[in-house]
Amino acid sequence: MDNHAALRANVGLLGQLLGDTIKTHHGQAFLDKIETIRQLAKSARQGNPDDRERLLGTLKNLSDDELLPVARAFSQFLNLANVAEQFHTISREYQRSAGPSPLHQVFERLKGANLDDNRIKEAVAALDIELVLTAHPTEVTRRTFIHKHVQLNDCLAALELDLPEPEKAEILTRIEQLIAQAWHSNEIRSQRPTPVDEAKWGFAVIENSLWPALPKFIRQLDRQLHDHLGVRLPLDAAPVRFASWMGGDRDGNPFVTAKVTREVLLLGRWMASSLFLADIQELVSELSMSEASRELYIQSGESDEPYRAILRRLREDLRETLMHLNARVQGQKTDARDLITSTEQLREPLELCYRSLHECGLGLIADGLLLDVIRKVACFGIHLLKLDVRQDGDRHTQALAEITRYLGLGDYAEWSESDKQAFLLNELNSRRPLLPRQWQPSDDTREVLDTCRVIAEHPRDAFGIYIISMAGAPSDVLAVQLLLKEAGVDFPLPVAPLFETLDDLNRGAEVIEQLYALPWYRGYLQGHQYVMIGYSDSAKDAGMLAAGWAQYSAMEQLVNLSAKEQVKLTLFHGRGGSLGRGGGPARQAILAQPPGSTLGGLRVTEQGEMIRFKFGLPQVAIDSLALYASAVLEANLLPPPEPEPQWRELMDTMARVSCDHYRSLIRGEPDFVPYFRAATPELELGKLPLGSRPAKRKPNGGVESLRAIPWIFAWTQNRLMLPAWLGAHKGLERAIEDGHESTLVAMNKRWPFFRARLDMLEMVFLKADLGLAAYYDSVLVPEALKPLGTRLREELKASMELILQLKEEAELLSDQPWIKESIKLRNPYTDPLNVLQAELLKRSRQQGEIHPVLDQALMVTIAGVAAGMRNTG
Repeated sequence: MDNHAALRANVGLLGQLLGDTIKTHHGQAFLDKIETIRQLAKSARQGNPDDRERLLGTLKNLSDDELLPVARAFSQFLNLANVAEQFHTISREYQRSAGPSPLHQVFERLKGANLDDNRIKEAVAALDIELVLTAHPTEVTRRTFIHKHVQLNDCLAALELDLPEPEKAEILTRIEQLIAQAWHSNEIRSQRPTPVDEAKWGFAVIENSLWPALPKFIRQLDRQLHDHLGVRLPLDAAPVRFASWMGGDRDGNPFVTAKVTREVLLLGRWMASSLFLADIQELVSELSMSEASRELYIQSGESDEPYRAILRRLREDLRETLMHLNARVQGQKTDARDLITSTEQLREPLELCYRSLHECGLGLIADGLLLDVIRKVACFGIHLLKLDVRQDGDRHTQALAEITRYLGLGDYAEWSESDKQAFLLNELNSRRPLLPRQWQPSDDTREVLDTCRVIAEHPRDAFGIYIISMAGAPSDVLAVQLLLKEAGVDFPLPVAPLFETLDDLNRGAEVIEQLYALPWYRGYLQGHQYVMIGYSDSAKDAGMLAAGWAQYSAMEQLVNLSAKEQVKLTLFHGRGGSLGRGGGPARQAILAQPPGSTLGGLRVTEQGEMIRFKFGLPQVAIDSLALYASAVLEANLLPPPEPEPQWRELMDTMARVSCDHYRSLIRGEPDFVPYFRAATPELELGKLPLGSRPAKRKPNGGVESLRAIPWIFAWTQNRLMLPAWLGAHKGLERAIEDGHESTLVAMNKRWPFFRARLDMLEMVFLKADLGLAAYYDSVLVPEALKPLGTRLREELKASMELILQLKEEAELLSDQPWIKESIKLRNPYTDPLNVLQAELLKRSRQQGEIHPVLDQALMVTIAGVAAGMRNTG
């Protein structure tokens, strides 16, 4: 059976209706031209050189009036292909052939491994997965389009039903309307979103998708637990929770201020109150029963409808709280009181109703909507999302340096690490305040202190953790703890160092060991340490292979150290969507980590467009949550093997060779930066109003100050995909030259970590395109820089051949037909956008300023290629 027939049919339907819209607006001749371009692209993909030349000629000769509509046609088709593909994974057709759910499969595997039932029960009870929504600027699709895409998904679902012809015709008309609305809307935002806008988008994902999905996922987990082991999840089970960086991540983002963080915290409570109020209202309607336990009957005031009496009270308190929060959000005064200020106030009356229903033999009713709401209270609480705060470590150092200089103690920033630690520990143990009363700090220091004061104003439950970017020493962690103390924070907020360069990863365990050795720190820690592992900046610093091995080694050392010190360790993974930033299939990524690395829970960022792809629809979100839970259970109970000593030695050598080659090009090749800026749209990306955060940490810095996201995004656009593979080939090649090819083949078969590296390379190579990368060079790169481009493409080609050799395959991704089909489906639409983009970049650079319509066309090609590549940044 062809599992992809239904997908192709839906892609065909949406494409045809888009064609009808284009024909209505631009005429048959223009639609014919679009179809000619598509067919030429398809033929060129199949290796026809004449059609490739005809394709290039056709696109180069488009008039200025045609450039934007052609770019829009292909870009919008790719968005529709993404809609069809996302729907396909939850369609009836796919579900019929997909087999058992991930949760069912993992319980079967665990039972098949003859594990003790109690071990499995304990592992399920200990599940602690925290997904952290982040607003990195990779989401190029406007929210107005996302809303239309969700509605298209609903229409495709309705078409699966056996409907009468008139109803079917109505749905097809609705699809036409939505596609026409999109065609007549601007794809590119006119303004960059603010951090508050980003936070609102995060709340919308909760409201529209995760709010309904979470209790259904927990029911799935509960059912599998009962079917396989005969037990149920506890009432307050929260195997998955959510946090956010939106409005809290100020690392290099001057627009995230203390004022913004305060506003986002307020909006989170407002949204949570609104969602819980709707659920409680529904419960008031449902729980009309009169039978009740003595406890509930008395608390209800001996009401004839005791459940309604209890819940109406809660409803009125929520209404008043919502009025209070609403007024504060709008900056207005109000007499409404802030009544619901703790999660307990929601939980207690709901659990009272639950206990009473069970006591009265009404468990069937208790285990319906009421149980779902109790589970939402456990997972979301009154703050909806726990807000993380992130800041660059250097900002804390400079703030403390300013304080010590004012106090006449010298310059903290110039002190040795031991002197810093001595000062910090002395102040942390001191009962007197450090901050002078009359002192006027600089704006930067005031902002750091104001952020700490915002944390002091709120309860512990409002926050996740405090993350220090570019952390490299124990004093980086102690500095934050001192600043929090001085601001009046009276609870031990976890402070997590983020190890993100190669050197920091290599020294990470040493830094944590020094902290564990400090009695004050051990007291503060309360037996639980968070450490964040950086994927983006480490890969940008050292290349994919060296960074991957450094991440693995750092995690392994931290796990062993924390086990020895009897400290619970939660590793926080700063992954992106793209393969160059630690992306890839979630299950494979989790099982590729060192044994024991998820025993303290899993915390991972979900970034940009990946939030929409993984959690944008309720059923997709349920599947994604099930995938995470099943992978963590498997990693904890059936851990991957420890690498053999010779594998470690080989990885050390390959990582060193790989890193040396990567850095020799990125840092040592004088032509590299000019080539990068000529061959990719890196400079033009700044025009795209993607996210609130600037593309560079330092506005005037070079490529070293460029954030990992635009660095990867730019190379994805010209299809060279350089950051995701550069250097790896040299490391693997050295291992083969030294006679270790059979060891590499064994590593691929038996070690999930190594297999994940090669699988990621395969995926990258299928999305890379040598011909298109060469075309960008031919159009955009000065003659003197072209030899470097030729050299890089030759290395990419050699890398592709080497991976096929190691994986013993005839062609890329031969064992993953679904991914191959997905990429193949998009190529005839992405390729013309790449050619158009190169042409528009050429015109833009030659003319300096091009017509706004052509500038818009260039932005559309960037967004379109991003849609075609899926995981761009």
